[in-house]
Formats: sequence, structure tokens, C-alpha cells
Amino acid sequence: MTETNNPADSGKRICQTAAGEGFYKVEILAVICGDDLALNICGGNKYHIGAAALAVPRPRLNDPQKLSATASVLTAVGHKEDELARSAALLFASALNCTVNVTVGIHIDNASEKDIGILNENCLSALTAILSELQSEKKLSTNH
Repeated sequence: MTETNNPADSGKRICQTAAGEGFYKVEILAVICGDDLALNICGGNKYHIGAAALAVPRPRLNDPQKLSATASVLTAVGHKEDELARSAALLFASALNCTVNVTVGIHIDNASEKDIGILNENCLSALTAILSELQSEKKLSTNH
């Protein structure tokens, strides 16, 4: 993972990681915006924006001492990244106690079930790496 800090923009940091190779490569760019987070997930042979999700942390309904999150999703017509955007946004919002925006665009022409499975595995690997880095470095405030 690489990180870029711009001294002129003290409230913003950028982290990025990738998993997989060739058409199976999935890249994630994380932009820390104060206490919030924006994730851009792209992969395959045609990077784009197919879906976006915004998640906000909240107390769990069945155990208010623990965090959960709620999300809203927008999906471009004909795209299927909505569930990936939603699940990533919910995971990061509840794990980091911050508002999270996730955009996803992963595409391989005529993708088989095997292709989709490999992309999903690589996406999960990259998400896990970014989340672990953000949690271990405590780069986001948890004082919401």
C-alpha cells in the first residue's frame, strides 16, 4: 500500500492498494476526508463507475453498544456492482465509525462465473488490506 500526504491539504490523505494481475487486478484508492472516507474500487479491463454507495454508522438496533451502518445505493443502468458497493460501504462505516462513500467499476468483457469469482476474491483481498491499514494506523477519528 502507498500513502500520499500533501502538507498543503492537512485534512486529506490518500492510500491505495491492489490485488491480482492483468484483467483480474482490482485497485482501491482510499481518500481520507477529515473524519470521513471515500473509496474508489476499479478493476478488469474497463475502469468506470457502475455503482456508488453512501453509508453512515449508527448503533445496532439489537445492541446499541455496538456499531452498524445504513447505506443508500445508486447503480448505473445495466451495471451489477451495487451489492459490492453497498457491502463495502457498510463494512467500512461500521468498522471505522465514519461516513463512507464507495464507488465501484469492475468489468471484463464476457466474464464467466470463474472470472467474476477471481475478481471478487481480489476485491476482498484489497478491501481487507485497506481496512487493516486504516484500523492499525488509526488514520480516521472515531470521535463521531
